[in-house]
Amino acid sequence: MPSSDLNSRLSRPVVEQLQKTQIYRDYEKAFRETTGLPINLRAIGSFNLPHHGDPKENPFCVLMARSNQTCSACLQLQQKVETEAKLEPKTLKCFAGLCDSAVPVRVGENLVAFLQTGQILLHQPTKKEFTKTTRQILKWGTEVDLKRLEEAYFQTRVLTKKQYESIVRLLTIFAQHLSTLSTQLIAKGEQSDSPAVTKARVFITEHQDEDISLNQVAKAVNMSSFYFCKSFKKSTGLTFTDYVARVRIEKVKNLLLNPHKRISEAAFETGFQSLSQFNRVFRKITGEAPTAYRAKMHATTTH
Repeated sequence: MPSSDLNSRLSRPVVEQLQKTQIYRDYEKAFRETTGLPINLRAIGSFNLPHHGDPKENPFCVLMARSNQTCSACLQLQQKVETEAKLEPKTLKCFAGLCDSAVPVRVGENLVAFLQTGQILLHQPTKKEFTKTTRQILKWGTEVDLKRLEEAYFQTRVLTKKQYESIVRLLTIFAQHLSTLSTQLIAKGEQSDSPAVTKARVFITEHQDEDISLNQVAKAVNMSSFYFCKSFKKSTGLTFTDYVARVRIEKVKNLLLNPHKRISEAAFETGFQSLSQFNRVFRKITGEAPTAYRAKMHATTTH
């Protein structure tokens, strides 16, 4: 199945499940309370206004959403943000100069969701800018109370570039945790596991740092190797070897968030028997080398 088809098929159900998890609800609440900004986790291809109805939605954007013309302009911006943020965080400005940012949540080569925030200015608003914005709105033929619009525009949250970059970095780090969580949800699939497969998952997680074999796990769940292999693949959608590899790689990715952790240490701590094996598996699952992944994470979390 082509990657884009897989992305579309996975995205919405995974996002719905992620939004129900305690870790996402806790982070969502803490993010809003700490930054005062809106936050949204959205499926790919869902071109709706991401922060509409959010407790921290910008008052100016609330007024803009009431008009078809300005709403359309915002939706076009969302589409552009999504297109440009498939591999790394991206910040774009709307016609009124407000910033909106999207951070990709990926599982291997597959993009499954975006974390999004924004509706802020990176400088103090001016009368000149508002006049320019008003001209564009009137050009569209939008009917709006200009007095209310001006009040809302000048209430827009203003952050320094450094402050806003730090907020986007927070989302980038959280996206890594959601990536791990997404992997678990995808591996679980739509069907409920049998007790034996559930027990096998737990066993693999507890012994992932060891040189575990299919025969060893099958014995632990009291099944023949042949029947366990078929049951496990049917339930998880992955072979035993691929499943163990993904569990280990997700653990490695979390370990690499620590800048002081060596890549080789992370590999051996998660059960890989050689660096060549680890490098091959990491590249196969993530689409890039461990060094490139570490460099990218370092670049997005430090300045």
